Amino acid sequence: MAETAKTRILLADDHALVRRGVRLILDNEPDLTVVAEAGDGAEAVGMARAHRPDLAILDIAMPRMTGLQAARELSRIQPETRILMLTMYDNEQYFFEALKSGASGYVLKSVADRDLLEACRAAMRDEPFLYPGAVTALIRNYLDRVRQGDSIPDNAVTPREEEILKLVAEGHTSKEIAGILLISAKTVERHRANLLQKLGLRDRLELTRYAIRAGLVEP
Repeated sequence: MAETAKTRILLADDHALVRRGVRLILDNEPDLTVVAEAGDGAEAVGMARAHRPDLAILDIAMPRMTGLQAARELSRIQPETRILMLTMYDNEQYFFEALKSGASGYVLKSVADRDLLEACRAAMRDEPFLYPGAVTALIRNYLDRVRQGDSIPDNAVTPREEEILKLVAEGHTSKEIAGILLISAKTVERHRANLLQKLGLRDRLELTRYAIRAGLVEP
């Protein structure tokens, strides 16, 4: 009988020590193997293009591009790649953003040794994996929506505005952002002005606070 093909995994986290620990958990399993590692979201997207993994495990808070941004991009360019978010944040907003970004599971780092393997296998069966607190959040959110008669609002900003917002919050100048995104500094300034107007904010400091609340950068 032929050996079952292993699930090929891309692992993205900006802390090498975390990647090493998670890799040990995964590579110790007969049906799982890590084929690529990345230190930020942008690198993760590049690695996914190169290696075409079956499953991408993404940290949420990473430089250059967050795990949520990378998940959205991967869902767009490689919809066949399953996605899990691995995070330290037991946070309802991040959880709902992860689901909207195309992730099929949300695993807390604090219990990764307990939940991660089950989450990987659930993802490959096209089943969602939610830790107990996330299930509670999902039910509470649903009940709140039923009571209020409304739905979860779409993102206030576009994906391009979100990219610029993150880079602004990380301290990059308009010229630096233009170089990173391969657009003109004038275009960056226009997006920034639109962000301030759309979000009702006054300056870079308030943009940064908004980016922290939205999970784009760590406080």
